Amino acid sequence: MNHIDWELVNWSRAQFALTAMYHWLFVPLTLGTTFMIAIMETIYVKTQDEKWKEITKFWMKLFGINFAIGVATGIILEFEFGTNWSNYSWFVGDIFGAPLAIEGIMAFFMESTFIAVMFFGWDRVSQKFHLTSSWLVAIGSNLSALWILVANGWMQNPVGVQFNPDTMRNEMIDFWAVLLNPVAVNKFLHTVISSYIVSALFVVGVSSWFLLKRRDIVLAKRSILIATVFGLLATIGTFWSGDESARQVASTQPMKLAAMEGLYEGDRSAPLIAMGIFGEQDNTVHKKEQFLVEFQIPKALSYLAFLDSDRFVPGISDLVHGNKKEGIPSYDERISSGKIAIDALRNYGDAKKSGNLPKAEAELKTFRAHEKDFGYGYYFGKNPHMLIPNVKMSFYSFHIMVILGTYFLVLFIILFIKTLKGNLDKSRALLRLTLWSIPLGYIASQSGWVVAEVGRQPWTIQNLLPNIASVSQIDAYSVQITFFLFLIIFTTLLIAEIKIMLSAIRKGSQH
Repeated sequence: MNHIDWELVNWSRAQFALTAMYHWLFVPLTLGTTFMIAIMETIYVKTQDEKWKEITKFWMKLFGINFAIGVATGIILEFEFGTNWSNYSWFVGDIFGAPLAIEGIMAFFMESTFIAVMFFGWDRVSQKFHLTSSWLVAIGSNLSALWILVANGWMQNPVGVQFNPDTMRNEMIDFWAVLLNPVAVNKFLHTVISSYIVSALFVVGVSSWFLLKRRDIVLAKRSILIATVFGLLATIGTFWSGDESARQVASTQPMKLAAMEGLYEGDRSAPLIAMGIFGEQDNTVHKKEQFLVEFQIPKALSYLAFLDSDRFVPGISDLVHGNKKEGIPSYDERISSGKIAIDALRNYGDAKKSGNLPKAEAELKTFRAHEKDFGYGYYFGKNPHMLIPNVKMSFYSFHIMVILGTYFLVLFIILFIKTLKGNLDKSRALLRLTLWSIPLGYIASQSGWVVAEVGRQPWTIQNLLPNIASVSQIDAYSVQITFFLFLIIFTTLLIAEIKIMLSAIRKGSQH
């Protein structure tokens, strides 16, 4: 690939990022709120306390508003694989399409079927059947996330597949390897559990507003108790899964880890940069970002990444230029190896067409020997530093996520203690802080996705297919037009949802 239409690549990336980030404004609230609704309804069925039914219906109404608009953005997101990323879809459609198809057939079908009973079946079905429907909606929404995140996890760590040189496509050879891919499993746990924090913050924040206004006091206090426990457990789970996620990234995506920590030079006792602010960029070929201020924890990165405080953690310079002592090949070496793989694949096809089977077999053997570097070959003749992701964006996004996660842990602990003591409604400053913490949950959630996706650039599929080879061969101008159309439509939908949500909240539980 001698010519790269960077305008097409960048606008295609921007459009997909826009759609994904808007979609993710709605998903976290759905994932967690459904479980809290199911818990509240379970208490109602057990106690027959009509107030719990009233509370359940109130939060169900807010969930329904969010769910309807979230579906619209999700459908557009999946269509973009065919419109803007057709080369990617062709190359790995057999693998990537499978979990998305299962999500649509099984999880979304279950969720959509029982959501009707959940909303309209209160006086039409038995209490137990209605409760079962509420739990199935919660399980279905989270199963939807499972299959989507399995697909994304495979992109981060492609396993269980083999490239077919005759069809020029990757084919799944082990479904269970794809499903139980350690990166996919951990991505599902970390993403879903952290989404519960967003939901919990929403419930405690709205409930805090009721307490500040001295309205719906019983609803607010009971909701805060449920959401605080739910959020506290979710925060602890997020830290646990995040710790495991760091080790997965260290083993499968070392460049992402280096970018997340702003680590340029590898170290056997690599420090963890707990906080840092970048200053000016160093005038070097790999554009090293210099820290203006940094706070380090000695040996912590080595330990977190490998559970060994003396283990070598490669930096950006080690990965780009290589480190013979640590057995790390340079990007130039991997690019040359990838070019051999691409040439061998082309020669294999020509030999097959001409009927030269011995040559075809020899070329296929060469391809298999260099297949692991296939994706790097697209950068032959280009600056290997193009393979470095945006370090500043990865670093700041990661640290914002971690700092806010710590804040949420402290907030939920304080709310839990205050709730048990029964004096939360007297702490008006804390209630205001809780209310204004709602957007912080979304910022943390979006930051997590920025780390996951920006940190692995320029790969659409790690080491296998870069974004420059994934885009559709279309006019960049058409992508620009749809980008701004989607921006207007999604922003309108978001404003509409916020207005409808605020109207429903102001009316409270009596309507």
